Amino acid sequence: MKIGIKGIRRVSAVVVTAGAVLTAGAFTAPAQAATLNTPTITAKGGFVMNNGTGSTLFTKAADTRLSTGSTTKIMTARVVLAQPNLNLDSKVTVQKAYSDYIVSKTASSAHLIVGDKVTVRQLLYGLMLPSGCDAAYALADKFGSGSTRAARVKSFIGKMNATAKGLGLRNTHFDSFDGIGSGGNYSTPRDLTKIASNAMKYSTFRTVVKTRSTKQKVTTKSGGYRYMSWTNTNNLLGSYAGTIGVKTGSGPEAKYCLVFAATRGSKTVIGTVLASSSVANRTADAKKLMDYGFKK
Repeated sequence: MKIGIKGIRRVSAVVVTAGAVLTAGAFTAPAQAATLNTPTITAKGGFVMNNGTGSTLFTKAADTRLSTGSTTKIMTARVVLAQPNLNLDSKVTVQKAYSDYIVSKTASSAHLIVGDKVTVRQLLYGLMLPSGCDAAYALADKFGSGSTRAARVKSFIGKMNATAKGLGLRNTHFDSFDGIGSGGNYSTPRDLTKIASNAMKYSTFRTVVKTRSTKQKVTTKSGGYRYMSWTNTNNLLGSYAGTIGVKTGSGPEAKYCLVFAATRGSKTVIGTVLASSSVANRTADAKKLMDYGFKK
């Protein structure tokens, strides 16, 4: 059977059309798959940003003032690290007041032992990994100014608030060095994320908050030594690829909080969830937000 030139053209047109449909389908499918749904979180407030550019990736009540629990200690560490002529290896003698404070507040502890001499660096590990309120007290006592312990603590908290103001944060206020305050300790998901982002500029802070566990040799009262072992309360370390920090928090008013950060490739996302309903939910919230942040 002979097919004329017109017939060949018609057949070619059908083939081309079919090819066009296949090609269009190939492009359409990935476009549909790339649709990114905004995640739902249990936390009352959440915020995520690109740490490199500062661009906002997610918000939920991002500027609502909420209790911060032990995420307050990010600012405690930040104030210490900004001290002029800081010597991380200078030693601090553990006072009875620090352990008495832990007992009276039923607070989280680094289990510092009265009379031991620990370095500022070790206190930062005790502050950020087991969330030691005794370590926070020791740092406030060391780096505050004044002739009495109460005056030094007040001075240190003043430095925390001055730092927040210097960072341009209008919805943050501290009335304690560890998050156990008198109701005047608050921040927002956006502000806390900015505090953490600023603290991450310090190499010592980055090293501490990405550490899963550590064993530190400290000097005892008698001049001997003992080892202190601390494990990080941030269970994203080791369970979420690329996690580099930052800090957990909890409390009757604060519920369950988490400031988190992770790096994949050349992108770092950093964020906060405040007032989540459980440890499991705050972890799930953070993972959802980081997944979203990396895709966006």
